[in-house]
Formats: sequence, C-alpha cells, structure tokens
Amino acid sequence: MTIEDKPRSRTETLRKLRSTLDGVSDSKVTLIGDVMLDRYHHGFANNLNSIAPVPVLKIFQTDESPGAAAHIARGLNSIGMNVNFHTFVGDDREGEVIKNKLSQDGISTTGIEIVRNRLTLVKIRFFGSRESLLDDSQILLQADRGPIDQINPSISHSLVENAMKNLDSSCALVISDYDKGAVTVNGSSELIKKAKNLNIPVIIDPKLTGLERSRGATVVLVELRGMELMRRRLESDDTNTAAQKLINTYSWDALIVLGGVNGITLYQSDGEIVHYDCQASAPKQQIGLHDAAATALAVALGQGHDMIDAALLASAACDCILTAEASQEFLDRDTLGTWLDELSWQSRISAR
Repeated sequence: MTIEDKPRSRTETLRKLRSTLDGVSDSKVTLIGDVMLDRYHHGFANNLNSIAPVPVLKIFQTDESPGAAAHIARGLNSIGMNVNFHTFVGDDREGEVIKNKLSQDGISTTGIEIVRNRLTLVKIRFFGSRESLLDDSQILLQADRGPIDQINPSISHSLVENAMKNLDSSCALVISDYDKGAVTVNGSSELIKKAKNLNIPVIIDPKLTGLERSRGATVVLVELRGMELMRRRLESDDTNTAAQKLINTYSWDALIVLGGVNGITLYQSDGEIVHYDCQASAPKQQIGLHDAAATALAVALGQGHDMIDAALLASAACDCILTAEASQEFLDRDTLGTWLDELSWQSRISAR
C-alpha cells in the first residue's frame, strides 16, 4: 500500500500532525542511550599529497555538536517536549562540551553520569570541496576516537534504574543504542516491560548486532542497507518476508526501514505495509536521519497517533534532515512545521 493513493486522507493526517506539533509543549519523554561528540572539519581539498594519492585538506572551519542520543534529546527539546535524558560521558573536555551544549539548550543534564578516567566517544568527519569551483562539500574521511575497553555494567544499571523512575510520567520511551554500554539486554528488557505495562510506546534505534535489546519494542528503526544485510542473513527471498520474520522473532509491533532518498517503509505485525516516498526536492546529506525519525515517532506515538500517522511524521522529519544545510543540524519545530504545511498544500493541490 502506498499512502499517496489516498490524497485527501493524507491531507487530513498532515493537518492533525501539524496541530499536534503546535500543542506538544511540556509532554515528558524518557530517553536513554549512548552519546558522542560529533566534530566536523570543513576545508578545501585542492591538491593531492605529494607522497600519497590522498587529498590535502586545508581546514577553515571546525564545528562540534552532541550526537547520537544527545541529537535526539535536542530534537525533542526543540519540538517542545520535556526530555528526561539518561546517558554517560567521560571526564574529559568532550564530555563537558556535550553537557554544556545540552544545558544551553535548556535540557537537564542531571541524568548524565560522568565516568572517571574515560574518554568520551568522538566521531570526527572531514568535509572538503574544491575552492572557487564547488559550493557543496563531501565527506572525505571519518575517524572515531574513544575508549577500547567496555564500560562497567554498573553504569548501565544505574542509568536504567533512574530512567525507570521517570516512566510513570512519560508519554514515550526512546532507546538509542550504539552498543557503547548505556543499554544492555537486561536493562532494555526491564524498561520495555515497564513501558508496556504503562501502555507507553517504545521507540528503539538499535545496532544490528544488538537486536536482542529491542525485543518487545513498539517500533524499531533500521536503515535500508542494514535491512538488506538482515535479508541475506535470514536467507529471505525479499525484504517484505525478512521484515515479517524480524517482527515475529523479536515481538515488535512495527519496523520502519529508512531509505533516505528512497523514502521510508513501514512494516506492521499484522502484515500491513505502507511506503512514503521522499519528498525532499534537493537532498544534500543524511547524517542524523535515524535520530530525526526517532524524534518524530516519539512525538506522534506519545501524543496518541497510530503507527501509520507516526510513520508519516517520521517521513517528513527525514525530508528535513536530507535537505539540511549542515550535517550537525537536528530536527527542530519550526522547520518540521513549515515542511508539514508545504506537504499539506501539495497534497491539496494533487487532490484537485
């Protein structure tokens, strides 16, 4: 089923989602997961190195932004939700930068634990373009800096205990798992069990190697490339069959596959499949796609929308990220609201 087959229904849904966005203020959401500091170096790559076939990047700008679960926290906060955020950072400069930037946004950092003698994960991306020839830059290299040893499980246990205390007053639970230690199988299971008892939707963005941590979730996010890997691993003939196997195996209510310029596809436990085409006219980048989708799902499901409506908001959120001017941009209320208005207008025109 393709939602574009029902233009009038789509217009009505977009209006409802726009109204929800305007009235979401102060709703509480519990967020737990791994964080990192995203560092972006921008420069000109006009020449190759004289001793190796690699570009020489002349850096003229460096930006830093809280990433991973912190990216979701900033998006939820911008939309107007009250975020109960639980994570950990190292006792280094990078950890302080993450906490300071979140505090500047008005996000409470009381749920962030500082781990002594540990480095905060940093994801470093180098972007380059040809000076005076190209306006748009492209990523040349990504480098990760962080600890090699695993985090003490007691840290995760503490985070989960604190997160559990917030669930009673939350409208949604978001788990952002980068397999760095904030979320364990047992911890995730406890949170999901309590959330389901409270009838709270659970949105999880898992690593493919940690799907056991997502067992019982309301909706799980997977990228298109990751879904293809899972299809091969499951030896399924097609993606639809593989998606249903995953849903049945891990007891999910739904699975959303993020395809970037290929749109998003929603698979539900009852077998229904809905696809939303990408509406972004000039996609530029995709960093933060998962975080934007998780943010949108928490907003929609947390405010009582059904999964199909929530997936439409996630699709609109992904469009916003694909057309973002900068890679470190997070989903914000004004941009998403403006895009929903545009999509609604386009839908009314197509229905005439």
